[in-house]
Amino acid sequence: MVTSILAVVLVLGGLIFFHELGHFVVARRLGMGVSVFSLGFGTRLFGVTRGKTDYRVCAFPLGGYVQLVGESPDAELPEGFTQEESFSRRPPWQRMLVVLAGPAFNFLLAWLIFWGLAYSQGVQEMLPVIGQVTNASAAQEAGLVPGDRIVEIDGQPIAVWDDLVSRIEANTGAAMQVTVARGREIVSLAVTPRLQEKRNLFGEIKVVPMMGIAPSGELSSRELSFLAAAVQGGRQIKEVSTLMVMGIVKLVERVIPWTDMGGVILISEMIHKEAQNGLVNLLALTALISINLGILNLLPIPVLDGGHILFFFLETITGRPLSPKVQQAALRIGMTLLLMLMIVATFNDILRHFR
Repeated sequence: MVTSILAVVLVLGGLIFFHELGHFVVARRLGMGVSVFSLGFGTRLFGVTRGKTDYRVCAFPLGGYVQLVGESPDAELPEGFTQEESFSRRPPWQRMLVVLAGPAFNFLLAWLIFWGLAYSQGVQEMLPVIGQVTNASAAQEAGLVPGDRIVEIDGQPIAVWDDLVSRIEANTGAAMQVTVARGREIVSLAVTPRLQEKRNLFGEIKVVPMMGIAPSGELSSRELSFLAAAVQGGRQIKEVSTLMVMGIVKLVERVIPWTDMGGVILISEMIHKEAQNGLVNLLALTALISINLGILNLLPIPVLDGGHILFFFLETITGRPLSPKVQQAALRIGMTLLLMLMIVATFNDILRHFR
């Protein structure tokens, strides 16, 4: 239990620390003043002052913040800081970079984790071995049987199951010449995929070409070089980010029910579970949460980083900042929306235990 609590604190605290580190690094590189870099909220437990910045650890660890000097034009500057270090006096593009750096560092952290895991663990790939053939399907009528390993389709080599899926989904109704390894034999069969209804990851029914086969689940591990692992890490970032963005869109479209949305309780439970399954699983989950944190912070909702970026972008276009009244109204709306989402997510997390 202690290990799980420690894992939750380290993962969530570490992700927030890295997010705030992005803001801090870019602000300092641009010469802006930072009065406080805090890991946690609430009462200051301990810390150290270096230069003009107070680096502190506070009582409530699941959070953190970077306090920039002069965040608003009328803000008083802390002792020792000059007007030139004021955040609000900088051009919009510089302020935009500082805000964007937080989510960017979340993606950077996820990439470093995926890179390290790919280099140390290799890549697990599903082999194109048939585990099940559906009755009266195109595959059964063509003569495919469980245990067949698909080697080629129309002369194109099939190395992993994803290659097979891509070839089938690209089919336009023509017969496919499928070459399989069956024991010590090589067998060539003609298979014409049929259009069938299939539920996708988000529960939507799509009509796609299908053979009527399922994988056996056999995996192979492929080692990667240091640079190849970096590329693989970037590929995973792209795939996961695409799925998460699509998930948000489907949530808004009500394809995914709001009852499926989870919050901090669900995330903590997932961390608790993966902490028991080993460091590799915990690191992989940390990368996923980091990407999720980066994407959510980029949403154009006032209060979030994406909302501030929108404000600075509009200032760049119009040549002047939005009026304080408009900004305050937008921030109130954004805060209300954010609180409502947090309440719904927490409510779902609690109800999930009774379903």
